[in-house]
Amino acid sequence: MKLYDKTQIDQKNLLFDNKTLFWLILPIVIEQLLNSLMGLVDTMMVTSVGSEAIAAVSLVDSINNLVIQIFSAMAAGAAIVCSQYIGSGNKKESCRAAEQVVLTVLVISLSITAFCILGGERLLQLIFGTVEDSVMENALIYFMITVISYPFLGLFSAGAAFYRASGNSKFPTKVSVISNVINVTGNALFIYGFKWGVAGAAFATLLARVFSTVVIYYCLRKPKQTIIVRDYLRIRPDITLILAIMAIGVPAGIENGMFQFGKLAVQSTVSTLGTIAISAQAMTDIFELVNGIFSNSVGIGLMTVVGQCIGARRTEEAKYYFVKLMGVAGIGVLVSCLLVLAITKPVTLLSGMEPEAAEMCFKMVTAMTIVKPFIWVGAFGLPYGFRAAGDVKFSMIVSVCSMWVCRVGLCIFLVRGLHFGLMGVWLGIFVDWIVRASILSMRFLSGKWLHKV
Repeated sequence: MKLYDKTQIDQKNLLFDNKTLFWLILPIVIEQLLNSLMGLVDTMMVTSVGSEAIAAVSLVDSINNLVIQIFSAMAAGAAIVCSQYIGSGNKKESCRAAEQVVLTVLVISLSITAFCILGGERLLQLIFGTVEDSVMENALIYFMITVISYPFLGLFSAGAAFYRASGNSKFPTKVSVISNVINVTGNALFIYGFKWGVAGAAFATLLARVFSTVVIYYCLRKPKQTIIVRDYLRIRPDITLILAIMAIGVPAGIENGMFQFGKLAVQSTVSTLGTIAISAQAMTDIFELVNGIFSNSVGIGLMTVVGQCIGARRTEEAKYYFVKLMGVAGIGVLVSCLLVLAITKPVTLLSGMEPEAAEMCFKMVTAMTIVKPFIWVGAFGLPYGFRAAGDVKFSMIVSVCSMWVCRVGLCIFLVRGLHFGLMGVWLGIFVDWIVRASILSMRFLSGKWLHKV
């Protein structure tokens, strides 16, 4: 079966040549790498405060990651709709869509912030159940400060998506680089200098997110770019356009949100294994994030590429880029996994992790390195292209069902029922990956994802 028809592709008149693809994806890789490395640096810095601190940050970050995924889904909806408008040559509508995204993200982010502040400790207790008092105390401090940054996080995610939709991924990357420097500098000052502990880490994150949001929206006002957002007070809701954007953003948000809810359920199970296990799982999660940076970045770039091809009605070209970039992503997963495995022991040693936690972490990263290169592209790469074509519901249904049945259900059974310990968590995750990859690969080969624009 042909993956695409070569006879319908004009190699001399492609929307994106190799050089353009390279400069679209490379800045995204750098940005994602810096964000993940800063997470690793944050964890290492907080580790110096004690196991209770790293456990607290790990627990709260599982909530923060849920919120990040919600905003990422909104940003994906923005990038896809704007990319399709740009591909069809309708830049005016892409600007209108961007304005509606800003308004929607602001309302949603402020609502989430208010809910989390009002929930406070009761919300943490509901999610994580009974944990050690010192861990809960640190978690509450970290949580209450980081929730204030949610509106800034959401608005920056949307603003960065506007630049990427127009093919400019360099600028948001530059902003992220400076933002991460502010974050690390703030961590050093507030944790080591002022001795603020987890509060210092949270406050540094808040300052970094405020900075990045202010800069990117100041620059979005400039008239010489593809997407312009200005005159914020004059923006009024356009329900039709908001619904069009939400038609993509909501299913993607549900998919990403359920993924994070599943991680919260798994985290709740991990928390019953003790502080050492929580610490090991926290570090393993960071390594898993790092070895997926390149492939995820390719997926983010793919949304812009496929979106513009679909907008220009070049469906065979969309399939061509889909296959090409997923091949690049697959190679990236393999190389990234091997590199992360090589640095795992040195990083756990430098971070001062307890030997037992470090050994647990190394075993899980080794298992991940064996499985992930064969599965990731099918499980998580394909949905990026599906979303860009407007096919968001199918991958959402598959991901949600696989998450709760395999990852969460099997994990709980293996850990609490059969007492597999922390490795039971990753066995459940591997089964989840395999199920997703099998079903989504059949969807791609069927070609049905192209009929949802």
